[in-house]
Amino acid sequence: MREHERDPESVWFEQARWDPELVKDLCVFTTHTPVSAGHDRFSNQLVRKILGEPRQDSKAGEQPYLIHGIPFEVVDRLSGTNEFHMTLLALNLSRYANGVAQRHGQVSKEMFPEYEIDAITNGVHVPTWMAEDFQALMDRYVSGWRKDSFLLRQAVGIPPDGIWAAHQKCKARLLEYVREKAGVSLDPEVLTIGFARRATAYKRADLLFRDVERLKHIARDAGSFQLVYAGKAHPRDESGKDLIRRIVRLSRELADTVPIVYLENYDFSLGGLMTSGVDVWLNNPQRPQEASGTSGMKATLNGVINFSVLDGWWIEGHREGITGWSIGPRPSKASRGAGSDEADVFDLYEKLEHVIVPTYYKKRSEWIGIMQNGLALNGSFFNTNRMMLQYVTSAYLRKLD
Repeated sequence: MREHERDPESVWFEQARWDPELVKDLCVFTTHTPVSAGHDRFSNQLVRKILGEPRQDSKAGEQPYLIHGIPFEVVDRLSGTNEFHMTLLALNLSRYANGVAQRHGQVSKEMFPEYEIDAITNGVHVPTWMAEDFQALMDRYVSGWRKDSFLLRQAVGIPPDGIWAAHQKCKARLLEYVREKAGVSLDPEVLTIGFARRATAYKRADLLFRDVERLKHIARDAGSFQLVYAGKAHPRDESGKDLIRRIVRLSRELADTVPIVYLENYDFSLGGLMTSGVDVWLNNPQRPQEASGTSGMKATLNGVINFSVLDGWWIEGHREGITGWSIGPRPSKASRGAGSDEADVFDLYEKLEHVIVPTYYKKRSEWIGIMQNGLALNGSFFNTNRMMLQYVTSAYLRKLD
């Protein structure tokens, strides 16, 4: 077959595998984690064993291997000379790279300072994660929201009684699930705090229990609250499994003071129930290991108030006492590990006792106002409509300089 008769696409791929610049022109790369272990590395020996093929025309000083037709020294140069580093390979073969939150973009730049790394904050799909009761409310008061998520900012005009009634229906649905699956009857009138994510050490699922006596004191003197947990550990993450065991053990020890339920088989469906059915969404990872975090975005679409460490998306969405509450200090750009366990625990207990519990029980109109603010200000921005527009304008249509 003559060259001009070949499929143009096959000709391009034949050229591209020898020219990284052609590949780079078509690729953008989104890095998803500030955790070092999340950036896969493999030994060159393993890569050659799995992907390598003998090279017939190698010369003195050249590696006698090809990787999918590409000389190994080319792959070696693109993926790091000491090991096969997947993130370096992606950065070197992409014309644009970004983190998944503004803070994550800064952290990623610190991890790979020789590369330009932008930031496009994640978003969630509104019709998927907004509960049916809130969708009905939006249909009634916010015309056009299904086509344009930016219109959710008009949620500030919804009558507070409507917001509260929709939330109570979502809460009742979650508590019924808890009763059926765990055999525990939680009180729908009691402040309910939810925590659900992968069980691993840096997410600090047990931070709330660092001072059990203080926790009992808050429940006894400030006002009662109950906790709903969920989340699986990786099969080989023993510390994550230990976290789950500790919370389950505490659920028995604190049953008379702070009701705690750990739900099994956390999945897509249960995630929807929890992010719409609790009153407060708790999130307290070690900084700066939260790349973005999307569960809090799902919660805010349902009027659930975020109580979270200032990391990931919450740095952008947080307005103290307006859209929710923070845990611990605000990290500075120069201090990647800003905030200690002790400072976070102190702030968590102080706000739970003196702000969150009293507001829930004694300032209901203020509480509903925060629910509305979160839905209107955060729900209208942290969604896939806005996110995809940013990817199109900042990444996909962006050309090489």
